[in-house]
Amino acid sequence: MNETLINNTDLRTRILTIALGLPWFELLARIWKIGKKIFRGFADEGIYEVLDYECQLELNDKNGESATIKKREKVRYLQDYVLAYHDWAWGDVDVFLNYRCSPGTPVDQFRLGHKTCKLISLREFRNKGDTDEFNIEWDMQNGFLKNIGFWGTGIRYDTHKINVKIIFPQGRPPLSVSITESNLQKTKILGPESRRVLIDGRIMIVWANPNPRLHENYVLKWEW
Repeated sequence: MNETLINNTDLRTRILTIALGLPWFELLARIWKIGKKIFRGFADEGIYEVLDYECQLELNDKNGESATIKKREKVRYLQDYVLAYHDWAWGDVDVFLNYRCSPGTPVDQFRLGHKTCKLISLREFRNKGDTDEFNIEWDMQNGFLKNIGFWGTGIRYDTHKINVKIIFPQGRPPLSVSITESNLQKTKILGPESRRVLIDGRIMIVWANPNPRLHENYVLKWEW
């Protein structure tokens, strides 16, 4: 047999053996993992994960001029030396009136488009594995003056579950309520099972999601 042919055959065999070796598969696996992180928005590299999230919007009058928002958010930190927590709200009005929070101290506020960010100083370091349960409350003026209202919840960090409640004033219950997943452009009308009648006769809408998607915006919309 031709010696050149033998040498070429041996070379191809050696290249194939190296290509199928474990180091190549490990490299491809690492590339795949990196690609998944990029696609997921580096979710695993976030500051914290949300173990439980509850939000209550209370409409205080029939004209929608006054509202009170209460939030409870339990988080677990994924990095060391975390000193601040970010709270977000949508709206073109002043959404953070009379802002109160525990733990932490509000130290700054700024707008990004239709969203407002409140920066909360934790006053001491939080390290990976530490947990906090934030209890937050603020007021909003002239945010729900129209016959159609909206309340959105954006999933910016890996979140285990969310629960959203909207309390309507006496004499003006909701005519219809729906939930929209903005990225998927998917809307669902909420049925009677989402309604609760409080002791004073007011109607409360309850919506929960045990596995919300990262980067999704869930928007509750009502007509009243």
